[in-house]
Amino acid sequence: MRSDGKVARITEVVSGSPKSFEDAIMVGFKRASKTLRGITGLKVKEQRCKVEDGKIIEYRVTLEVIFVLES
Repeated sequence: MRSDGKVARITEVVSGSPKSFEDAIMVGFKRASKTLRGITGLKVKEQRCKVEDGKIIEYRVTLEVIFVLES
């Protein structure tokens, strides 16, 4: 029996940037791309900020990285 279906996996990645949430997403995506092949999508699961002395010093995101498993 032969199946032509695909199977995907989701891995969670946490990344940060002192610039913005958008930059934190790009940092996480670029790093995940070095290790994971076949990335088909990202989901921003959570956004947080690190605060010190009343100022935002880091934007943090939790990403769900979706990729297709190789056969």
